[in-house]
Amino acid sequence: MLDNSLGPVSSRITIGDRVYLQLRDALITGRFDPGQALTIAALAKSFQTSPMPVREALRRLGAENAVEMASNGSACVPTVSVERLDDICRARVAIEGLATQLAAETVQPHEMEAIEQSMAEHEAASTKADVYDMLLRNRDFHFRIYSASRSQVLAQLIDSLWLRYGPYMRMLSSYIAPRMGTGLHKPFANHHHAIVAALRQRDGAAAREHMIADITGTQVLLQDLCRAETGLSPDISGK
Repeated sequence: MLDNSLGPVSSRITIGDRVYLQLRDALITGRFDPGQALTIAALAKSFQTSPMPVREALRRLGAENAVEMASNGSACVPTVSVERLDDICRARVAIEGLATQLAAETVQPHEMEAIEQSMAEHEAASTKADVYDMLLRNRDFHFRIYSASRSQVLAQLIDSLWLRYGPYMRMLSSYIAPRMGTGLHKPFANHHHAIVAALRQRDGAAAREHMIADITGTQVLLQDLCRAETGLSPDISGK
């Protein structure tokens, strides 16, 4: 039996929660540079809050491996490397591939409509100048599929992986931004169409295969961007 010292908890979101969620969203969409310092004072000024909720938000994000904590409570965005990228993508391939396969077996008609709507919004956004809007539409497309898998565990694991993928999203957005409207998105749009077709046919193996191709296609591009970032030569082996 629990004693009476535990009272009711308010359902209203706190300032600390808001700071955490906004910071988390900014990290997952690549709003910060790899290695960028996130000081408590600067963030508190941006959020117009006291340092306390910022400190707590950074602590929570540090526990999720989204930021690297310093001894004074400030933090920095993790740096990038090909090895770290490949490690994250290896996990993404395994988990997101499985979630997509499950989604093909359980997706409902109204969910398919929402997935196709997200795909169309992503393609429409690719013709405009707002790279972050395009990447947000891409995230919506993916997570609507993962939600249709009916696996809360897989969805939570995927969310954690995308959070750790944030520094690479920053590199991707910096690369894509000056090339918006050039057709750079077309190979990825083709993957999306193939995924949707497989979902409609309830072909889990094909849906999984096309999702993996979508992930690894971006991975190959990011590998070269990482090598350029760290001063290494691009891989010309064709592997």
